[in-house]
Amino acid sequence: MADVIALGEVMLRFDPGEGRIRTARSFQVWEGGGEYNVVRGLRRCFGHRTAVVTALADNAVGRLVEDLILQGGVDASRICWLPDDGIGRTARNGLNFVERGYGIRGALGVSDRANTAVSRLRKGDVDWDTVFSAGARWFHTGGIFAGLSESTVDVADEAMAAARRHGVTVSYDPNYRSSLWAGRGGPERARDVDLRLARHADVVVGALGLAGDHPGAVRFTADEVPDALAAVADLLPGTGVLATTLREVPSAGVNDWRSAAWSAETGYVAGPRMPGLHVLDRIGSGDGFAAGLIYGLLAGHSLERALAYGTAHGALVMTTPGDVSMATLSEVESLVDGGSAHVRR
Repeated sequence: MADVIALGEVMLRFDPGEGRIRTARSFQVWEGGGEYNVVRGLRRCFGHRTAVVTALADNAVGRLVEDLILQGGVDASRICWLPDDGIGRTARNGLNFVERGYGIRGALGVSDRANTAVSRLRKGDVDWDTVFSAGARWFHTGGIFAGLSESTVDVADEAMAAARRHGVTVSYDPNYRSSLWAGRGGPERARDVDLRLARHADVVVGALGLAGDHPGAVRFTADEVPDALAAVADLLPGTGVLATTLREVPSAGVNDWRSAAWSAETGYVAGPRMPGLHVLDRIGSGDGFAAGLIYGLLAGHSLERALAYGTAHGALVMTTPGDVSMATLSEVESLVDGGSAHVRR
């Protein structure tokens, strides 16, 4: 029985390490995906029982993804397996090539994910009443899954509505990816979908993505963030918590990292500030933030404390390679409570 369930795509990530995709001769392979990374972090760092609802083509690549999910401790029993036709004409598994970046060269992601098995999911393919009747406490999905195809929007809507019927807390992360919406209405269409789905959510992570006319339309200064979150709250009157990371990028290897949140009970809350954070691999840090925030809220901590868990966990995710968390709860709590990077023996 899972405490937390996510709906999203799980891809293979190909990592050339310190090199470039275009000149690589070898890659390290990880699993990853925006929604999956959250439950993976909740399982491996924070000890929650978690599951992922996804779909994979039933071939050796799909079984490799399954094996990586199982190594991460996430329940894979809700994978929808689609028949493999031998060449991926009807369904295939997603690939994501990612450079970490260095100095003035930013991180680069090259996705190969069109017509994947999970993008073919349709409303009615998953028995959500069965999924949520086993005692789940939290459900998470986001704009990456919703942006995969026209049908995945409806699947996310169906899943979130079912979770609410069963009294399960719902979180949503807009997590805009321009490549998913190119030729399909662009950022304006993405915003319409995000607002439709976020209205089902109790908690919205990455909430600044819903501010402005469309995702990325406005870059907010620190002084503007409280009003921006209040404006998003006006758009989502049924949502209890809005949270966001805030990042400045002096270079690929050094980021200024902090967070903020809003709730009807507390109003605006500023998270910890981590200026000059040294970064090995920034991919997955927002998902790490979401995992820590959810952990804090599930544990009954104050919003300020939950925000600190999210900020610390997201920061630690940036210190290791790959999308997924390699942090421990003791490391997160040490950082939350003012710990440092001194050697431990």
